[in-house]
Amino acid sequence: MRRGFLIAIATLLAGCATIPAQQAGQSSVVAPASHLSDITPPKLELPKLELPDWQLPEVDWSLLNPDRQPSNDRDWIDEQKILAYADIGDDKVRIHNVRNAQFFTYRDCIVDYYDKTYDLSKISTVDFIVIPFADNRAIAHTLLSFGFDNGDHVGVSVEVRLEKGESYSTAAGLLGQFELMYVVADEHDLLPVRPEYRHVDVLLYRTTATPAQSRELFLDVMKRVNQLHDHPEFYDTLRNNCTTNIVRHINTLAPGKIKYDYRVLLPGYADELAYELGLINNSLPFAEVRRQARVSDLILQYKDDPWFSERIRGEKNR
Repeated sequence: MRRGFLIAIATLLAGCATIPAQQAGQSSVVAPASHLSDITPPKLELPKLELPDWQLPEVDWSLLNPDRQPSNDRDWIDEQKILAYADIGDDKVRIHNVRNAQFFTYRDCIVDYYDKTYDLSKISTVDFIVIPFADNRAIAHTLLSFGFDNGDHVGVSVEVRLEKGESYSTAAGLLGQFELMYVVADEHDLLPVRPEYRHVDVLLYRTTATPAQSRELFLDVMKRVNQLHDHPEFYDTLRNNCTTNIVRHINTLAPGKIKYDYRVLLPGYADELAYELGLINNSLPFAEVRRQARVSDLILQYKDDPWFSERIRGEKNR
């Protein structure tokens, strides 16, 4: 009974994977998500959700046994075959296997990797990126992108790690059917595929973190990257996903900063929670902050520009 209840909740609410692949045949024109004007959920109760007609997703029940253990040794899809790891020094971090994938469809891509050394003293910013799902206001994928004084950006996306032939299921994500991975990649990899082939918006929020706080967060994230490289974990739809991991990183550095809130469970509202906590700019009404954060059109316009990261942030006009 309890398992069935959790599956039902997760089927409606979870969102740390990409949008369902069957949506990939839609037009490549990205319109603002229809919920952009509906951005204030009730403060004292859960937001009302439109419950779609749905059936319990198919789950490979043969995998659900107490002896099943998380593993990094499976036949992974091409874009998730290789895990990143980091050599952490006093003033520099060398990241191995920074991904640089070029996508041609929803999933088809040419995958390349490189190693790069990052100077910790040059970290200046961290951005909070929200990728809302068009068919449910409550669902979104969230990730971080760290900016450096020289214009470099490196993104970190916490994702379900899929085997070949697997497809994401929120129910299966509760039952230990997927592993968790941290994708470390450049923004040319992580961002254009979202509006171009997965037909979802990208909202990029500049956080209020100082350079020192951004460096601390970066180091904590890299430690987690190494942890998962050596000790695999199961993804959990509700407890070990994209947003809960970001929350843990922040609370590790500032204990109690983000308390339990339904907007952690419903990551489509995570940006509103960040706004209320002052983690992103809150000098303007939230509706305006959210409107300004939408960079989907800029991503498509500048996807091949060598100054891509600066262009989508409005930092380079020529």
